[in-house]
Amino acid sequence: MNYMLRDMIRKSLNSEFDTIYEIINDASTAYKGKIPEDRWKEPYMDEHELREQIADGVEFWCYHQDNTILGVMGIQHKSDVTLIRHAYVRTTARNNGIGGKLLKHLSTLTNKPILIGTWANANWAIDFYVKNGFCQVSHIEKEELLRKYWNIPLRQIETSVVLVSSDFDSKLAF
Repeated sequence: MNYMLRDMIRKSLNSEFDTIYEIINDASTAYKGKIPEDRWKEPYMDEHELREQIADGVEFWCYHQDNTILGVMGIQHKSDVTLIRHAYVRTTARNNGIGGKLLKHLSTLTNKPILIGTWANANWAIDFYVKNGFCQVSHIEKEELLRKYWNIPLRQIETSVVLVSSDFDSKLAF
């Protein structure tokens, strides 16, 4: 019997790759017209890039409701910090607390400081992370952190921000 609790968060299965891919590209439409045009593409994340992210250590977790995945969020352990990567909720399921539940759950999976990168013009995303206890770092710290822990193009570094958990100590990171 395929029984699942009404609401559940669990690590993704290999068989859920297509659903994760679909959710990322559905939810990422919120960025269209908000991020620089030269950074937008369709699909926002192609299958090859998603497979590379997973191969690089991004572990996806899924929020299930009634046997349907409504949200995904990745976690990536990098030496002395943990990164939250690719946080997306289906367009039809937004503003129902799914992102907050995923973030809270993933925060329990590490005892290291958490860093989150997002687009500087994604005010709703920044507000979400601040509401959940994260603080935006200075421009100089952002530049250093993105170069140290992420593998992203210079243009993305220029147009992004980094938020950190309350236990992050910038003196120890540099």
